[in-house]
Amino acid sequence: MKLFKDLEKSIDIKFKDEKIYIDAFTHRSYTNEHRTPGVVDNERLEFLGDAVLELVSTKHLYNNYPDQDEGKMTSFRSALVKGQHLAEVAVNLNLGKYLRLSHGEERSGGREKGYILANALEAMIGAIYLDRGYPFAEKFIQQNILSHLDGIINRGLHIDSKSKFQELSQEKLQVTPVYKIIAEEGPDHDKKFTMGAYINDELVATGEGSSKQKAEDQAAHNALIKKGWNTKDMNHAE
Repeated sequence: MKLFKDLEKSIDIKFKDEKIYIDAFTHRSYTNEHRTPGVVDNERLEFLGDAVLELVSTKHLYNNYPDQDEGKMTSFRSALVKGQHLAEVAVNLNLGKYLRLSHGEERSGGREKGYILANALEAMIGAIYLDRGYPFAEKFIQQNILSHLDGIINRGLHIDSKSKFQELSQEKLQVTPVYKIIAEEGPDHDKKFTMGAYINDELVATGEGSSKQKAEDQAAHNALIKKGWNTKDMNHAE
C-alpha cells in the first residue's frame, strides 16, 4: 500500500501490518460516520502509545539526567509529552495528511487541530509498538520527541505554563490571571474546550484542548507568547 510510503521513509520504519496504522489515523468522527465492520477509531492505540511514550521518556530521563531529582524529571517529562509539543512533532512529520476524518471534521480544519494531531501521534506510537516492537518505538520516540529536550529546557518550556503565567502576572502587574470557558463542543466522548486567559477582565489569549485543564494550559502558553514572557530574556517584554 502506497499510503504510508513517505511516512515510512521519513521515520525509517517499514510497516508490517498497515491496517494498524490506518486505525492509528482514524478519528472517532470517521467511525461515527462510517459504521462498517472493521472500521475502528484510534483511541485504544492512543491509550497504548501514551503509556509507551511515558515509559520511554522516563527511562531516558533516568539514564541521562542522574543529577536531577524526581520533581525536575517530572517537569521535563511533562513538557515532552504535553499535547502542544506532540502536535508540533506531528506537524513536522506531516501526519495530518494521513488522518481519516468525518466530512464535518474535515470542513472544520481537523487536519490542523493540535489535539487531534497529538492524539494521532500517540496512536502511531502504539501502532509501531504493536507492529515492530519496543525497540522500534523507543528509537522513534528518541529521534522525534526526546531529541527536543535540550531546546525545551533552554527555553524554559518545562515550567508549567499556568504557573509561569501566574507568577509573571503577579510579579509584573500585581494581578492573578483567571480562566473562563469560552466554548464547549462535541459529544461527551470527544469534547473540545476553548478556555480564555484573562487579566483584569481583558482576554489575553485562548487555548483549546480535550479537557478544561489542557485548554487552560494552552491558553496560558499562548498568553505568555502574546505578552512576550515566554523567553528567559524578558527585559524588553511588557
